[in-house]
Order: sequence, then structure tokens, then C-alpha cells
Amino acid sequence: MITFAVILVLLLLAYTGLIGYYHRSWKALPTATAVPVEFIPETFVTVLIPARNEARQIRALLHSYLQQNYPPHLRQCIVIDDCSEDETARLVMEFQSFGIQLIRLSEQVLDQPINSYKKKAIETGIAASSGTLLLTTDADCILPPNWILQHVYLHQQKGMVFIAGPVKILPTKNWLNRFQALDFISLQGITGASLFKNLYAMCNGANLSYTRQAFEAVRGFEGIDQIASGDDMLLMQKISSRFPGRVAYLKSAEAIVETAAMPDLAAFLQQRIRWASKATRYKEASIQWVLLLVYLLNLGLLVFFIAGLFSPAWIPVSLALLLFKALIEWPFMATVASFFGYSSLVAWFPFFQPLHIVYTVAAGAFGQMGAYHWKGRKVR
Repeated sequence: MITFAVILVLLLLAYTGLIGYYHRSWKALPTATAVPVEFIPETFVTVLIPARNEARQIRALLHSYLQQNYPPHLRQCIVIDDCSEDETARLVMEFQSFGIQLIRLSEQVLDQPINSYKKKAIETGIAASSGTLLLTTDADCILPPNWILQHVYLHQQKGMVFIAGPVKILPTKNWLNRFQALDFISLQGITGASLFKNLYAMCNGANLSYTRQAFEAVRGFEGIDQIASGDDMLLMQKISSRFPGRVAYLKSAEAIVETAAMPDLAAFLQQRIRWASKATRYKEASIQWVLLLVYLLNLGLLVFFIAGLFSPAWIPVSLALLLFKALIEWPFMATVASFFGYSSLVAWFPFFQPLHIVYTVAAGAFGQMGAYHWKGRKVR
């Protein structure tokens, strides 16, 4: 156990350096200001919304799209219904008089074998679109009024061809929602810090934009279309390789997209398993080493705690290591939470450490073991 404890301490020291790097990079990432009133948008955009069984949320999303502060003649919205088994398609049709288009994926793919329906939905939407800048979001999101404008401004002013935007989960008094809200913004902080340092580790399809030119230049999802997820991160890696220095994170409070939390623990774990399933697809060795460090640290802390149950004398050491990890992460979490307006939630952060460790280990393991369930489908 002594040797094991020493290894854990060394892993924690390496982790301290990693979190410190993320913290400094996030603070150095410039915060976007409001778009100047004299700015003239010239870019025609298409908003792409793949949707499957989203009858409960789709109306709210479409209403938020219609309230965008962006010229109507320069935008288009396409909802791609991914073989929904509820009223999603019918509800979207209620908005057709406002110019929102509906594509039924079931009429496009017929009996083709598909493992990534979401990528196929996005490809289908792009083929039917007219925009030079393509924005994607999820059907359970709410868009802030200046969402499109902020993306276009960064694209026109800086020439960025791929932009990852901020996303947050709306917390409630439910403990699981609060946990997801904190966990989600920690990932957003890492996303922004990594992109600022040209490390393309992650992004989120709920808030993305990329040019049609860039998408076509890398031949879309070709080469990654057999992977069930990865319509966001793996595409970003392809585009960043083809267009170095032209991928950015939009650190703007006016561009924060709000999304719903997973309704229960089982759905949350399936979501994280889906995300973890892409881990072996990263091409950059630095990202692989970071993932390995994080996984080994969390696995070691979990094993050490379980071992301590059989040797009670080691339980205080286990708790001390857990507290040390929380203290390492606290300043970074506090800074990121302030940007997202969640400073009041940070007090819950230490209490969620055990759950974070368990889910990280479980998702990492199951994500590499094969199939999982998502939106009523079993995929690999």
C-alpha cells in the first residue's frame, strides 16, 4: 500500500501541473465583447439541428432560433428528423411558415447500414443547405439572441473556419442536475483552454460553426463515419489538421447555449460512455497522455479507497488524497464557474468528488468495451 500511495502522490503532482496549465490558459483566453453596432454581417448561415425524439424540447429551441438578432435574409434553419418515434417531425412542421425546413432522414437513408445516424443527419442537412457558414446545435438546447451574430463576427473578423462555442447545463435543486452542471462547465473550461493552446481535445456539437469550404475540404465525415459519435471533436481534428491556426473557442457570455441535463443517472452514464468511446481515435499523442493520466489517477483513487475498506488505517490517507485532488481543481473550477454564472454552485464541488471519480472510471472502461444505448438505439 505504501508503494501504491507513493504512485498516487506522483500522479497527483502531475495532475496539479495539468490543471494549473488549463487554469492559466483559460484565463489567458480573451473574452469576447459585444459585437460593435457598426458591424455589418455579410455571411449567409445555415443552422443545422439533428433531432431524434425531442418533442418535449424542440418548440423551445425553434422559438429561440426565431428570436436571433441576425438578418432573416442571411439565415436558414434546417431540422433533420432522425427517425423520431414521437411527435418531433409534426411539431417542426408547425414552424414551416416561419421558414424552418424539415428533412426526414427516414426518406433519405432507406435501408442503408448506418452506425452514426447523427453524422448522416448532419451530412443530409448540409447537402440541402445554402449557407457558407454552418452552425450546429442540439434539439434540447436554447439559443441566446446573439448566438449567430457572435459566431459570424469571429468568423468574419478573424477568418476562423471552425468555432467551438460555450455550452452549459441549466441546474435545478436536483443533486444530479447540479453535478452535471458543474461537470459540464469543467469540460468547457478544458475545451477553451486546449483550443487556445492549439490542442484540439474536445468540443461540443450543441454549439459549433464551421465553413462549408472547410467541411468539403476534409471530405466531411469520411474516415470517421463508422464511429457512432464524434460529429464534433473528430471533425474538429480533421479541420484543424487541414487549416492550422484557424480553429477557435468563442469565449463569449452572449454565445452560451443552454442544454438540458440527463434525466437520471443511467442516461447520464450512457452519455459519458458515448463520449468516452472516441478516446482511442485521438491522433495527438499529448491528448492520449492526458487522458491516460486522468484515468489512472481516478482509477488509483478508487482502488485505494476500496482497499482502505479492508485496511481501515488507510482510509484517512485515502480521504486526504481525495481532498488534495479537490483543492487542486478548486481555483480552476471557480474561475470557469464565474464565466458561466455558476459561482454559487462551486460550494457543491468537493462533495461531488466521489461520484466524479466513479463515473470517470466506469465511462472510460465501458466506452472502450463496445456497444452502448443512445436515444433508443444500440450503437457501437
